Amino acid sequence: MNAPNPEVDVFFENIKKWKAELEQLRIILRDCGLTEDLKWKQPCYSFKGKNICIIGGFKDFCVLSFFKGVLLQDKAGILVKQGENTQSARIVKITELEQITTLKATLKAYIFEAIEVEKAGIEVPFKSNDELVLVEELQTKLDADVTFKAAFTALTPGRQRAYNLYFSGAKQAKSRLDRIEKYTPKILSGKGINDCTCGHSKRMPTCDGSHKYL
Repeated sequence: MNAPNPEVDVFFENIKKWKAELEQLRIILRDCGLTEDLKWKQPCYSFKGKNICIIGGFKDFCVLSFFKGVLLQDKAGILVKQGENTQSARIVKITELEQITTLKATLKAYIFEAIEVEKAGIEVPFKSNDELVLVEELQTKLDADVTFKAAFTALTPGRQRAYNLYFSGAKQAKSRLDRIEKYTPKILSGKGINDCTCGHSKRMPTCDGSHKYL
């Protein structure tokens, strides 16, 4: 078993919800020989610098997330997509400690399979940006406004996906239209949804909220 990471120790000292479940997942992951780090504010486990899994808690469940879960065989049928637009990652939803005990051998088998995927250098065949299915209201805006379309298509694929994901997250058509109109100036200026527009961010191009303290 690999040594624990002090930063992850602090993480577990400060959490209350799903603590027992996440601690058990931590033991299993370290027992599989993975290196433990704290990334994106969550315990993350890697093999020779390649991310394998990350764990975390939500309101109704905690998860063991495989970065390249889509490449696993999933013989037990326990992997699910966390979001509609997720391409690579797959998660195991955990709702009780007993579930981890029952699945321990299966989880280890999945982890070792994920390690073998990295050893083999297999990559996820991500869909190209041309295959991005745009929310209807955004597509309508693109078809009706040549200037807006030129600005949107000039954005990087990642920025386009981020906008589309945010716009599609609104349940009502009016809310989706409101979001599109609100961010139209930012799109026209060539900025991503999380990009800084004031120029004061210390984490350019990402906005870190520095403008709030001016």
